[in-house]
Formats: sequence, structure tokens, C-alpha cells
Amino acid sequence: MQSMTGKEAAGGGLRERKKRATRAALTEAAVRLAAEHGADHVTVEAISAAAGVSVRTFFNYFTSRDDAFVVIDAYAAERIRRAVLDAPAGLAPLDALRDALADELAEAERQHELWRLHAAVLRTSPHLLVRHLVAHMADETAIAEVIGRRLAHDAASGAATASDAASVPSPVPEPRADSPSAPAPPRDDADEPERRRALELYPRLLAAVAGAAVRVSVEHWSLRQDERPFAEVFREVFDLLAAGLPAPAR
Repeated sequence: MQSMTGKEAAGGGLRERKKRATRAALTEAAVRLAAEHGADHVTVEAISAAAGVSVRTFFNYFTSRDDAFVVIDAYAAERIRRAVLDAPAGLAPLDALRDALADELAEAERQHELWRLHAAVLRTSPHLLVRHLVAHMADETAIAEVIGRRLAHDAASGAATASDAASVPSPVPEPRADSPSAPAPPRDDADEPERRRALELYPRLLAAVAGAAVRVSVEHWSLRQDERPFAEVFREVFDLLAAGLPAPAR
């Protein structure tokens, strides 16, 4: 079953690490069984047995069978948001988001086979793909909100420096600290338009462009794995974004 990352193993107590490992094992079992038999033919009982836990334990982590197929790493989005907020002051938002995503994608590269199987399951299960896209859009909005908070904080800090203020209370609220053992349930879809309406253009665009950059990086590298390391492809994509996407020299 899926092994825990170094970051996950180092964080939290033994009980929380075991809970994260159990959820990861259930997700991996679900994806592998779906890749072999088709998602519609996989039962909660089969997933639980493959992960070595009871059906009751399965429902401690997921409200339905389909939930186990939608997202491989339930904690990645929160780690990305936290990393963007914690990035050094003065670092451009694009660079802060790039670094946060790079840390997460290093693990995705290590588990490339599982991520490939997950993509195949989604392609052959339209209802799961829709749920995955909805979850992705919610994560994108949450990242845009964090970028907006970081920009507001930078603006307030700059104003304080200009006026020689001794200190300024940060307008950046702490992101919700989801319990490692129980990721927050998906936000109500009805709230999504309101949340997007509250966002400025730049945070929304940056979050969306970064998502596209990740997808292009992964697809490009997957087709040319023998040519370059993934990290090199990923950095080049973000370098092109930072440069304003200049046309390549002919």
C-alpha cells in the first residue's frame, strides 16, 4: 500500500500518522482495484479488505465509496496553501506558489505509477472525473484566496514601512487547520460562485494559470521521461510564465 512521505512521517503524533497512513492505504487500494476491474465493479468491502481494515474503518474516512477514488492525497491542498502563506516576505506570489507546488509534485513523481492509474480511472469513469474536477475547482479557489491574503498582507506591510510604523497587525487570517486525520468535507457547491465573486482578478488568474502549468508539466514529462527530470521541466514552465511567455527563438 501507499507509503507516507517524509513530511507526513515527521508531522503529528503516532496516532495521527497512523490515521494518515490508513487513509492513504484505502485510497491506493481503491485506485488499484478500479484500474484493474473498473470503478463500478469495486465495492467498499473489497477496498477495505485490500487495505487490511474493516468496512467500519472505511467509513471513518469516507462518506461513500466514490469518495475514495476522487483525490489521492487529501492533505496536499492544505499544505500548498500553508506554504504560500509561510513563504518569505517579498517573494513574488508566482514564485511562492511555484515552490509550494514543487514540493508536492516531488512526491507525485515518486508515486508516478499510482498517479497514472488514478488518471486512467478518472478517464474511464465520467462521474468520478466530474467529482474530481469539482474538487479541483474548489482547491483552485482556495489557493486564489490565499494568494489574495498574501497580497493584502504585503500591501499592508509596505504601507507600514513607508510610514515607519513599528508594527502592523497582519490582515491575513490563519487558514483553517484541518485535522490530519479528518480532512474537511468538500465545500457546498452553492458557495463557490460567491467565493469566486469575492476574489480579485490577479489571484484567480494566478491560481488557474498555475494549475494549467502543473498539468502541462506532468503531461510533457510523462511523454518524455527519458529526456529530462520532471523537476527541470516544471521549473522551465514557471520560468516561461515569469518571463511573460515570450515566443521561443527560431
